[in-house]
Amino acid sequence: MRGEIDFCESFRQRCALLKGLDVSVMQEIAENLPITEGVDRLMRILKKVGFKIAILSGGFTYFGNYLKQKYNIDYVYANELEVENGKLTGRHVGDIVDGKRKAELLRLIAQVENVDIRQTVAVGDGANDLPMISIAGLGIAFHAKPKVKATAKQSISTIGLDGILYFLGYKDSYLDEKM
Repeated sequence: MRGEIDFCESFRQRCALLKGLDVSVMQEIAENLPITEGVDRLMRILKKVGFKIAILSGGFTYFGNYLKQKYNIDYVYANELEVENGKLTGRHVGDIVDGKRKAELLRLIAQVENVDIRQTVAVGDGANDLPMISIAGLGIAFHAKPKVKATAKQSISTIGLDGILYFLGYKDSYLDEKM
């Protein structure tokens, strides 16, 4: 995530460590994920004003799909782990969602939703988010690694994810009154 080693190679190494793990553990982890401060408020407000929301993650589909259900997220693209007989094999299925793929997916979603790429928002914390952050109309480093903070034009380091609302032009007085 700091950009020091190739993301795809690192991902394969992490997958291999999961070999033999019962797949039920992934759902248990998903259900106990720590939720970033401000997510509830951000999701509620963005959905209310009509935003389409996507998770483009170098993590695993188990977690992205859990969050999709919890927050009514429109799109989830993440890495799918291979399962045989209820156990993780230590391998993945399909393309790895790395930085390049995240940028491709953001373009694809913008096209499907008939939205100019300059009207998109991308938020990330790791080096693999930089391609996506760099093509979005509004790219935000969120509690990010130093390389991402140095590259992104906007950064949030001390407040919750709902701080994104300020970059979108919303004020607390409006949000508290209307939302």
